[in-house]
Formats: sequence, structure tokens, C-alpha cells
Amino acid sequence: MIDRPFAALAAIFAAIGVVAGAFGAHALRAQVDPASLQAWHTAVEYQLLHALALLVIATRANALRFASLTSWLFATGIALFSGSLYAIVLGAPHLLGAMTPVGGLAFIAGWCTLAWGFLRRAPP
Repeated sequence: MIDRPFAALAAIFAAIGVVAGAFGAHALRAQVDPASLQAWHTAVEYQLLHALALLVIATRANALRFASLTSWLFATGIALFSGSLYAIVLGAPHLLGAMTPVGGLAFIAGWCTLAWGFLRRAPP
């Protein structure tokens, strides 16, 4: 069974990641310093990686324990980690950078939850 809402969210996150990557490569390159451009690239990379992971989990939701929790953690990580980096590069207050490590922790928790689910007995 596919978790359609998370599969759709994964596709949306992936599409936004591609747009953000193109925007960074073409529009931002001449507008921001190299460190900011690297931060943008990191945000895109993590967003695309976790969007794909979210899609895989959504397509295997009935076979994975904790699939919903892992999906929520990855979605939260994308929003907080990548979202905060995008916002800072685009001029938001650097105070927003406090959200970046929270998003990173959500990614880590998602991967740990996924691992725990693999180690536990399969759902009935």
C-alpha cells in the first residue's frame, strides 16, 4: 500500500529541490558570496536526498515499521534544515539559523527510526 499523501509530498519536495538547484546555479551565483552559494547547494542536496528517501518509504509504507514517523521526521527535516538555509541565503535574519540544526536532528532521528524499524519484527 502506498501512503499517497507522503508520496505526493515527496514529489513536491523533489520538484522544489530541482527548482531551487537551478535557481542557485543560474540566478544566485552572481548575487551571493561563495559560502552562501555552498549553503544553498547543501540545502538542495539534503532536500533532494530526503525527498527520494521519503518517496521510497511512502511506497513501502505497509512493509515498514514506523514508516509514518520516519516520513514526518524527514518532512520536518526538509522544512527546517533546507528551508532555514534557503531563507538565510535569501536575506532572512541569521537567527533563523537556529532551526537548521533542529532540522538536521529530525533527519538523524528519521534515519534512526528507519533503522529501528528494520531491526524490529515486520508489521502483521
